[in-house]
Amino acid sequence: MKNKIAYCGLDCEKCDAYIATVNDDQALREKTAKVWAKLNHAPILPEHINCEGCRENGAKTVFCESLCSIRQCALKKQVATCGECPEVETCQTVGAVFSNNPAARKNLLG
Repeated sequence: MKNKIAYCGLDCEKCDAYIATVNDDQALREKTAKVWAKLNHAPILPEHINCEGCRENGAKTVFCESLCSIRQCALKKQVATCGECPEVETCQTVGAVFSNNPAARKNLLG
């Protein structure tokens, strides 16, 4: 499995925050902040758009760092990803990600 697959199975390399960070793309940060602020009804600013990957050391968005319940659960259970968790098939939280992005399930479970 690639290192840039998040605990939930999403591909960090396809995330605009990751892309903006690794390319130091201020225009993409601004665009992403605007879209995410509207989607989340939250004051998300371009300076919040910095992430080096969910499972990597380094910068993360505020959501990924401390608000993502999936990441917090995986860290607590000390699993590399949700794919290693015995509850992955019945977990409603990661199941919501899978239903919105079937590729995430495939990234974890094949």
